[in-house]
Amino acid sequence: MTSSQDPSQGDDAPHARDEQWPQPPPYPPPPPQKQPPSNQVLSIIGFVCAAVAVLFIPILFGLAGIVLGVVGHTRGEPLGKWAAVAAGVGMVLGIVLGAIIVGSMSP
Repeated sequence: MTSSQDPSQGDDAPHARDEQWPQPPPYPPPPPQKQPPSNQVLSIIGFVCAAVAVLFIPILFGLAGIVLGVVGHTRGEPLGKWAAVAAGVGMVLGIVLGAIIVGSMSP
């Protein structure tokens, strides 16, 4: 009445089970995690546009800085949103400064 699959045999049952079910393959390595970009080129150019927008053609450079900041932020640059905000503020300051200068030149 004893068979090779009877658990009452003692030491034979674990060995039979190991031979019947092989070890599963090891887990694959985890995928590489996305590293934050070390260069923040778009954000830096956005800040430069913000500074230029205060003195020269505020609408053009202000909008360019906002676009560059938003694109940099969507690409994972941590300073992207601040570049967009700075460009917006620089654009408004440039428009106000230009209006004050033009207003003071009129007789």
